[in-house]
Amino acid sequence: MADAAAKEKEETPVAQERKAPAGDQQKPALLVIVVMLNMLVMASVVGVVYTSYKAEKAKPKLQDVVQGEKEDEAKAAAQPDKDDIVGKLVPMETFLVNLAGTRGNKLVKINMELEVDNPKVEDEIDHRKPQIRDIIIILLSSKTYDQVTTRQGKEALRDEVKDTVNSFLVKGKIKKVYFTDFIVN
Repeated sequence: MADAAAKEKEETPVAQERKAPAGDQQKPALLVIVVMLNMLVMASVVGVVYTSYKAEKAKPKLQDVVQGEKEDEAKAAAQPDKDDIVGKLVPMETFLVNLAGTRGNKLVKINMELEVDNPKVEDEIDHRKPQIRDIIIILLSSKTYDQVTTRQGKEALRDEVKDTVNSFLVKGKIKKVYFTDFIVN
């Protein structure tokens, strides 16, 4: 037995490697595969975290969004809308007209001003004032008491005057009609 133990000690590492079972050789290869997969998964996780960090950093912060909104509101407040600005107004003389279907018992007295979109229209209205007054008088005298006493009736009359006068103006248009005096008796 002592001979056998001495013989084992004398064997070289190469001889011991030959004697090692086949399963022991698969362990280092399996270990290398597991380590490589682990490194691949870790690299993927690091890549996802880095990409998320970059994307989060690129997003605007809440403070930036709020500041941008405040700046936009300030710009909007500084610039009035074109609809809010009243253009040049052309006053018309007073209209005193009998209403339709009243046999002269109901009269309407209206003062109005026409808002124009450019100065050329103002000159055209001044030159064609008798025609414009005639059209408005005919339009007013065709209305009944019930048509001119309600808010909807007055709005419709305002639109009708604007559309009728605009139908024959050449140099521009009336933007809006303003009633400055409206009395029904």
